[in-house]
Amino acid sequence: MLRQSITFLPLKDSRLSNHPMDGNTWFMSSVSDASVTDGEPIHIRIPSSASNGRLLCLSAADHHDGARNSYALAFREALPVNSSFLPGRTFIAENYYDYDNIWHGLAAIIPFARWHATNGGAAPARWVLFHCGEVRTSMSEWVRTLAEVSTGAAVSIEEMGRTVACFEEAVVVRRSDGGMGKEKREAVYDIMRCRARAFCNVKKNNVEEEEDSGRRSPSLVRMTLLFRVGSRSFKNETAVAEVFERECRQVVGCRVRLVRSINLTFCEQVQLMSETDILVSPHGAQMTNMVFMDKNSSVMEFFPKGWLELAGAGQYVFRWLADWAGMRHEGQWRDSHGESCPFDNKDRCFTFYKDGSIGHDEVFFSGWAARVIRETKERKLQDLRGS
Repeated sequence: MLRQSITFLPLKDSRLSNHPMDGNTWFMSSVSDASVTDGEPIHIRIPSSASNGRLLCLSAADHHDGARNSYALAFREALPVNSSFLPGRTFIAENYYDYDNIWHGLAAIIPFARWHATNGGAAPARWVLFHCGEVRTSMSEWVRTLAEVSTGAAVSIEEMGRTVACFEEAVVVRRSDGGMGKEKREAVYDIMRCRARAFCNVKKNNVEEEEDSGRRSPSLVRMTLLFRVGSRSFKNETAVAEVFERECRQVVGCRVRLVRSINLTFCEQVQLMSETDILVSPHGAQMTNMVFMDKNSSVMEFFPKGWLELAGAGQYVFRWLADWAGMRHEGQWRDSHGESCPFDNKDRCFTFYKDGSIGHDEVFFSGWAARVIRETKERKLQDLRGS
Protein backbone atom coordinates (compact mmCIF):
# COMPACT_ATOMS: atom_id res chain seq x y z
CA MET A 1 0.00 0.00 0.00
CA LEU A 2 2.82 2.41 0.89
CA ARG A 3 4.59 1.64 -2.39
CA GLN A 4 1.43 2.42 -4.31
CA SER A 5 1.15 5.83 -2.63
CA ILE A 6 4.58 7.02 -3.83
CA THR A 7 4.26 9.95 -6.21
CA PHE A 8 7.08 10.91 -8.57
CA LEU A 9 7.27 14.58 -9.59
CA PRO A 10 9.38 16.26 -12.30
CA LEU A 11 12.86 17.02 -10.98
CA LYS A 12 12.78 20.32 -12.88
CA ASP A 13 9.48 22.15 -12.55
CA SER A 14 9.08 23.83 -15.94
CA ARG A 15 6.29 26.03 -14.59
CA LEU A 16 9.00 28.00 -12.80
CA SER A 17 11.28 28.44 -15.82
CA ASN A 18 10.84 32.22 -15.82
CA HIS A 19 12.13 32.49 -12.24
CA PRO A 20 14.01 29.23 -11.62
CA MET A 21 15.82 30.31 -8.45
CA ASP A 22 12.88 31.86 -6.61
CA GLY A 23 11.20 30.18 -3.66
CA ASN A 24 12.00 26.48 -3.52
CA THR A 25 13.59 26.79 -7.00
CA TRP A 26 12.56 24.71 -9.99
CA PHE A 27 14.66 21.77 -8.74
CA MET A 28 12.60 19.54 -6.41
CA SER A 29 10.15 22.43 -6.12
CA SER A 30 7.80 20.73 -3.65
CA VAL A 31 10.57 20.33 -1.04
CA SER A 32 11.50 23.22 1.25
CA ASP A 33 15.03 24.06 2.34
CA ALA A 34 16.17 23.14 5.83
CA SER A 35 16.19 25.88 8.44
CA VAL A 36 19.79 27.04 8.78
CA THR A 37 21.71 29.51 10.91
CA ASP A 38 22.23 32.88 9.24
CA GLY A 39 25.03 32.76 6.73
CA GLU A 40 25.20 28.97 6.48
CA PRO A 41 24.67 27.31 3.07
CA ILE A 42 21.05 26.69 2.12
CA HIS A 43 20.47 22.97 1.71
CA ILE A 44 18.04 20.08 2.12
CA ARG A 45 18.84 17.06 4.27
CA ILE A 46 16.83 13.89 3.68
CA PRO A 47 15.61 11.98 5.64
CA SER A 48 14.51 14.53 8.20
CA SER A 49 11.48 15.43 10.24
CA ALA A 50 10.34 17.54 7.29
CA SER A 51 10.37 14.45 5.06
CA ASN A 52 8.60 12.46 7.79
CA GLY A 53 11.58 10.13 7.85
CA ARG A 54 11.22 9.24 4.19
CA LEU A 55 14.21 8.79 1.87
CA LEU A 56 14.86 10.62 -1.37
CA CYS A 57 14.44 8.52 -4.52
CA LEU A 58 15.49 9.69 -7.98
CA SER A 59 14.61 8.47 -11.43
CA ALA A 60 17.13 10.46 -13.44
CA ALA A 61 18.42 8.94 -16.65
CA ASP A 62 17.93 11.96 -18.90
CA HIS A 63 20.99 14.10 -19.68
CA HIS A 64 19.11 16.62 -21.84
CA ASP A 65 15.77 17.49 -20.22
CA GLY A 66 15.50 17.81 -16.46
CA ALA A 67 11.69 17.82 -16.67
CA ARG A 68 11.86 14.16 -17.78
CA ASN A 69 13.73 13.20 -14.61
CA SER A 70 11.76 12.79 -11.40
CA TYR A 71 11.96 12.47 -7.63
CA ALA A 72 9.87 11.07 -4.81
CA LEU A 73 10.00 10.52 -1.05
CA ALA A 74 9.55 6.96 0.18
CA PHE A 75 9.76 5.07 3.46
CA ARG A 76 12.76 2.77 3.72
CA GLU A 77 10.58 -0.28 4.26
CA ALA A 78 8.51 0.53 1.17
CA LEU A 79 10.88 1.71 -1.55
CA PRO A 80 9.71 1.69 -5.18
CA VAL A 81 9.68 -1.70 -6.89
CA ASN A 82 13.02 -2.59 -8.53
CA SER A 83 14.73 0.45 -7.01
CA SER A 84 18.36 0.46 -5.84
CA PHE A 85 19.23 1.39 -2.26
CA LEU A 86 22.45 3.42 -2.02
CA PRO A 87 23.93 3.31 1.49
CA GLY A 88 25.90 6.08 3.12
CA ARG A 89 25.81 9.80 2.49
CA THR A 90 25.22 11.30 -0.95
CA PHE A 91 25.97 14.90 -1.93
CA ILE A 92 23.50 16.04 -4.60
CA ALA A 93 24.38 19.25 -6.43
CA GLU A 94 22.12 21.21 -8.76
CA ASN A 95 24.12 23.83 -10.67
CA TYR A 96 22.67 26.40 -13.04
CA TYR A 97 26.01 26.42 -14.89
CA ASP A 98 28.51 23.52 -15.05
CA TYR A 99 31.22 21.56 -13.25
CA ASP A 100 34.03 22.13 -15.75
CA ASN A 101 34.58 25.87 -15.42
CA ILE A 102 36.52 26.27 -12.18
CA TRP A 103 34.62 29.37 -11.04
CA HIS A 104 31.22 27.72 -11.48
CA GLY A 105 32.56 24.50 -10.00
CA LEU A 106 33.88 26.30 -6.94
CA ALA A 107 30.46 27.88 -6.36
CA ALA A 108 28.89 24.41 -6.56
CA ILE A 109 31.20 22.69 -4.06
CA ILE A 110 31.75 25.38 -1.42
CA PRO A 111 28.38 24.70 0.34
CA PHE A 112 29.32 21.03 0.68
CA ALA A 113 32.76 21.95 2.00
CA ARG A 114 31.10 24.11 4.65
CA TRP A 115 28.55 21.40 5.51
CA HIS A 116 31.39 18.87 5.83
CA ALA A 117 33.34 21.19 8.14
CA THR A 118 30.37 21.88 10.42
CA ASN A 119 29.09 18.31 10.63
CA GLY A 120 32.02 16.54 12.22
CA GLY A 121 33.93 16.03 8.99
CA ALA A 122 31.19 13.80 7.55
CA ALA A 123 32.37 12.71 4.10
CA PRO A 124 30.20 11.64 1.15
CA ALA A 125 30.13 8.14 -0.29
CA ARG A 126 29.18 9.58 -3.66
CA TRP A 127 28.07 12.68 -5.55
CA VAL A 128 25.11 13.11 -7.91
CA LEU A 129 25.45 16.09 -10.25
CA PHE A 130 22.70 17.99 -12.05
CA HIS A 131 22.54 20.99 -14.32
CA CYS A 132 18.99 22.34 -14.57
CA GLY A 133 17.79 18.89 -13.56
CA GLU A 134 19.87 17.16 -16.24
CA VAL A 135 22.35 14.49 -15.14
CA ARG A 136 26.05 15.34 -15.34
CA THR A 137 28.72 12.70 -14.89
CA SER A 138 32.00 14.58 -14.70
CA MET A 139 33.90 17.43 -13.09
CA SER A 140 37.05 19.10 -14.36
CA GLU A 141 40.25 17.87 -12.72
CA TRP A 142 40.60 21.14 -10.77
CA VAL A 143 37.03 21.01 -9.41
CA ARG A 144 37.22 17.30 -8.58
CA THR A 145 40.52 17.68 -6.72
CA LEU A 146 39.29 20.64 -4.68
CA ALA A 147 36.08 18.74 -3.86
CA GLU A 148 38.14 15.80 -2.62
CA VAL A 149 40.47 18.02 -0.61
CA SER A 150 37.55 19.95 0.90
CA THR A 151 35.27 17.06 1.83
CA GLY A 152 37.75 14.42 2.89
CA ALA A 153 36.92 11.70 0.36
CA ALA A 154 37.61 10.74 -3.23
CA VAL A 155 34.86 11.95 -5.54
CA SER A 156 32.72 9.10 -6.84
CA ILE A 157 30.09 10.40 -9.25
CA GLU A 158 26.91 8.33 -9.50
CA GLU A 159 26.00 8.24 -13.17
CA MET A 160 22.38 7.29 -12.52
CA GLY A 161 20.81 4.73 -14.81
CA ARG A 162 17.29 3.74 -15.67
CA THR A 163 16.78 2.19 -12.25
CA VAL A 164 15.29 4.33 -9.49
CA ALA A 165 17.95 5.13 -6.87
CA CYS A 166 17.01 5.71 -3.22
CA PHE A 167 19.53 7.29 -0.87
CA GLU A 168 20.11 6.36 2.76
CA GLU A 169 21.10 9.98 3.43
CA ALA A 170 21.12 12.87 0.98
CA VAL A 171 22.41 16.42 1.32
CA VAL A 172 20.97 18.49 -1.52
CA VAL A 173 22.24 21.93 -2.56
CA ARG A 174 20.30 23.63 -5.34
CA ARG A 175 21.40 27.28 -5.00
CA SER A 176 25.17 26.72 -5.19
CA ASP A 177 26.74 29.19 -2.75
CA GLY A 178 23.67 31.44 -2.65
CA GLY A 179 22.74 32.57 0.84
CA MET A 180 26.17 32.04 2.39
CA GLY A 181 27.44 34.92 4.50
CA LYS A 182 30.88 36.50 4.10
CA GLU A 183 32.19 35.18 7.42
CA LYS A 184 31.19 31.60 6.58
CA ARG A 185 32.59 31.85 3.06
CA GLU A 186 35.91 33.19 4.31
CA ALA A 187 36.14 30.34 6.82
CA VAL A 188 35.64 27.80 4.03
CA TYR A 189 38.24 29.44 1.80
CA ASP A 190 40.69 29.34 4.72
CA ILE A 191 40.11 25.59 5.02
CA MET A 192 40.38 25.05 1.27
CA ARG A 193 43.64 27.00 1.09
CA CYS A 194 45.17 25.11 3.99
CA ARG A 195 44.07 21.68 2.80
CA ALA A 196 45.01 22.30 -0.84
CA ARG A 197 48.50 23.39 0.17
CA ALA A 198 48.89 20.35 2.40
CA PHE A 199 47.57 18.02 -0.31
CA CYS A 200 49.99 19.51 -2.84
CA ASN A 201 52.87 19.42 -0.35
CA VAL A 202 53.45 23.15 -0.76
CA LYS A 203 56.41 24.14 1.35
CA LYS A 204 55.29 27.67 2.00
CA ASN A 205 58.08 29.94 3.12
CA ASN A 206 57.85 33.68 2.70
CA VAL A 207 61.57 34.02 3.38
CA GLU A 208 63.20 33.70 -0.02
CA GLU A 209 66.66 34.34 -1.37
CA GLU A 210 67.35 37.56 -3.22
CA GLU A 211 69.25 36.63 -6.36
CA ASP A 212 71.31 39.80 -6.55
CA SER A 213 72.70 39.72 -3.02
CA GLY A 214 72.46 36.14 -1.84
CA ARG A 215 70.63 37.37 1.26
CA ARG A 216 67.31 35.94 2.35
CA SER A 217 64.49 38.45 2.55
CA PRO A 218 61.01 38.05 4.04
CA SER A 219 59.74 41.12 2.19
CA LEU A 220 59.88 40.04 -1.43
CA VAL A 221 56.99 41.24 -3.58
CA ARG A 222 55.98 38.38 -5.86
CA MET A 223 53.88 39.38 -8.86
CA THR A 224 52.31 36.89 -11.27
CA LEU A 225 50.92 37.87 -14.67
CA LEU A 226 48.44 35.08 -15.39
CA PHE A 227 47.77 35.25 -19.10
CA ARG A 228 44.88 33.75 -21.06
CA VAL A 229 44.99 32.05 -24.44
CA GLY A 230 42.31 33.02 -26.95
CA SER A 231 39.28 34.80 -25.49
CA ARG A 232 39.96 37.87 -23.35
CA SER A 233 43.70 37.63 -23.89
CA PHE A 234 45.92 40.69 -24.22
CA LYS A 235 46.50 41.92 -27.76
CA ASN A 236 50.15 42.54 -26.93
CA GLU A 237 51.32 40.41 -24.00
CA THR A 238 54.90 41.55 -24.47
CA ALA A 239 54.01 45.22 -24.06
CA VAL A 240 51.90 44.50 -20.96
CA ALA A 241 54.66 42.39 -19.42
CA GLU A 242 57.26 45.08 -20.08
CA VAL A 243 55.22 47.66 -18.15
CA PHE A 244 54.89 45.50 -15.05
CA GLU A 245 58.48 44.26 -15.22
CA ARG A 246 59.75 47.82 -15.49
CA GLU A 247 57.79 48.98 -12.45
CA CYS A 248 58.84 45.89 -10.52
CA ARG A 249 62.51 46.68 -11.17
CA GLN A 250 62.04 49.98 -9.35
CA VAL A 251 61.37 48.18 -6.06
CA VAL A 252 64.04 46.14 -4.30
CA GLY A 253 62.93 42.55 -3.87
CA CYS A 254 60.16 42.63 -6.49
CA ARG A 255 59.89 39.60 -8.79
CA VAL A 256 57.58 38.99 -11.79
CA ARG A 257 56.45 35.68 -13.25
CA LEU A 258 54.70 35.34 -16.61
CA VAL A 259 52.44 32.28 -16.66
CA ARG A 260 49.62 30.65 -18.60
CA SER A 261 47.45 28.45 -16.40
CA ILE A 262 46.03 26.40 -19.27
CA ASN A 263 48.63 23.62 -18.98
CA LEU A 264 49.15 23.71 -15.20
CA THR A 265 47.93 20.91 -12.95
CA PHE A 266 45.84 21.65 -9.88
CA CYS A 267 48.87 21.42 -7.61
CA GLU A 268 51.00 23.58 -9.91
CA GLN A 269 48.32 26.27 -9.69
CA VAL A 270 48.16 25.96 -5.90
CA GLN A 271 51.97 26.25 -5.69
CA LEU A 272 52.00 29.25 -8.02
CA MET A 273 49.36 31.14 -6.07
CA SER A 274 51.05 30.29 -2.77
CA GLU A 275 54.06 32.18 -4.13
CA THR A 276 52.08 35.18 -5.40
CA ASP A 277 51.43 38.47 -3.60
CA ILE A 278 49.95 40.32 -6.61
CA LEU A 279 47.85 38.55 -9.24
CA VAL A 280 47.55 40.40 -12.57
CA SER A 281 45.08 38.80 -14.97
CA PRO A 282 42.27 39.33 -17.49
CA HIS A 283 38.78 38.51 -16.26
CA GLY A 284 38.21 34.77 -16.48
CA ALA A 285 37.89 31.51 -14.60
CA GLN A 286 41.67 31.27 -14.04
CA MET A 287 41.31 34.08 -11.48
CA THR A 288 39.48 31.61 -9.21
CA ASN A 289 42.94 30.44 -8.17
CA MET A 290 43.26 33.56 -6.02
CA VAL A 291 41.72 31.55 -3.17
CA PHE A 292 45.11 29.82 -2.78
CA MET A 293 47.02 33.09 -2.25
CA ASP A 294 47.95 34.32 1.20
CA LYS A 295 45.17 36.43 2.69
CA ASN A 296 45.54 40.17 2.12
CA SER A 297 47.21 39.56 -1.26
CA SER A 298 46.25 41.79 -4.20
CA VAL A 299 44.34 41.23 -7.44
CA MET A 300 44.38 43.42 -10.57
CA GLU A 301 41.73 42.64 -13.22
CA PHE A 302 41.33 43.57 -16.91
CA PHE A 303 38.31 43.60 -19.27
CA PRO A 304 37.70 43.94 -23.01
CA LYS A 305 35.54 46.69 -24.41
CA GLY A 306 31.78 46.42 -23.83
CA TRP A 307 31.72 44.56 -20.53
CA LEU A 308 30.87 47.51 -18.28
CA GLU A 309 27.73 48.36 -20.22
CA LEU A 310 26.51 44.87 -21.09
CA ALA A 311 27.90 42.15 -18.82
CA GLY A 312 25.63 42.66 -15.82
CA ALA A 313 26.50 41.52 -12.32
CA GLY A 314 28.69 38.66 -13.54
CA GLN A 315 31.52 41.06 -14.28
CA TYR A 316 31.98 41.61 -10.54
CA VAL A 317 32.34 37.98 -9.44
CA PHE A 318 36.09 38.17 -8.87
CA ARG A 319 35.74 41.40 -6.92
CA TRP A 320 33.28 39.51 -4.71
CA LEU A 321 35.54 36.47 -4.51
CA ALA A 322 38.48 38.62 -3.44
CA ASP A 323 36.35 40.08 -0.66
CA TRP A 324 35.02 36.68 0.45
CA ALA A 325 38.49 35.10 0.47
CA GLY A 326 40.17 37.95 2.36
CA MET A 327 42.08 39.40 -0.62
CA ARG A 328 42.47 42.98 -1.83
CA HIS A 329 40.82 43.72 -5.17
CA GLU A 330 42.88 46.63 -6.47
CA GLY A 331 40.51 47.62 -9.24
CA GLN A 332 39.60 46.88 -12.85
CA TRP A 333 40.90 48.29 -16.10
CA ARG A 334 38.43 48.32 -18.97
CA ASP A 335 39.50 48.70 -22.56
CA SER A 336 37.50 51.46 -24.25
CA HIS A 337 39.02 50.99 -27.70
CA GLY A 338 38.13 48.57 -30.44
CA GLU A 339 35.44 47.76 -32.96
CA SER A 340 31.89 48.89 -32.18
CA CYS A 341 29.02 46.42 -32.03
CA PRO A 342 27.09 46.37 -35.33
CA PHE A 343 23.85 45.15 -33.70
CA ASP A 344 21.00 46.94 -31.90
CA ASN A 345 20.23 44.03 -29.56
CA LYS A 346 22.08 44.10 -26.20
CA ASP A 347 22.38 40.32 -25.94
CA ARG A 348 23.91 40.09 -29.40
CA CYS A 349 26.25 42.94 -28.57
CA PHE A 350 27.48 41.25 -25.41
CA THR A 351 28.15 38.09 -27.40
CA PHE A 352 30.07 40.28 -29.85
CA TYR A 353 32.22 41.82 -27.07
CA LYS A 354 32.40 38.95 -24.56
CA ASP A 355 35.54 37.19 -25.78
CA GLY A 356 37.28 40.20 -27.26
CA SER A 357 40.98 40.80 -26.80
CA ILE A 358 42.32 43.44 -24.42
CA GLY A 359 44.60 46.35 -25.28
CA HIS A 360 46.82 48.27 -22.88
CA ASP A 361 47.43 51.77 -21.55
CA GLU A 362 51.11 52.09 -20.69
CA VAL A 363 50.76 55.25 -18.63
CA PHE A 364 47.83 53.98 -16.57
CA PHE A 365 49.31 50.51 -16.12
CA SER A 366 52.61 52.01 -14.95
CA GLY A 367 51.01 54.16 -12.27
CA TRP A 368 48.66 51.40 -11.17
CA ALA A 369 51.42 48.81 -10.94
CA ALA A 370 53.74 51.19 -9.08
CA ARG A 371 51.09 51.92 -6.45
CA VAL A 372 50.13 48.29 -5.85
CA ILE A 373 53.76 47.12 -5.68
CA ARG A 374 54.70 49.94 -3.30
CA GLU A 375 51.74 49.32 -0.99
CA THR A 376 52.36 45.57 -0.98
CA LYS A 377 56.00 46.13 -0.06
CA GLU A 378 55.00 48.47 2.76
CA ARG A 379 52.46 45.99 4.16
CA LYS A 380 54.97 43.16 4.13
CA LEU A 381 57.56 45.28 5.92
CA GLN A 382 54.96 46.28 8.52
CA ASP A 383 54.04 42.63 9.01
CA LEU A 384 57.71 41.81 9.46
CA ARG A 385 58.18 44.53 12.08
CA GLY A 386 55.07 43.35 13.91
CA SER A 387 56.09 39.69 13.97
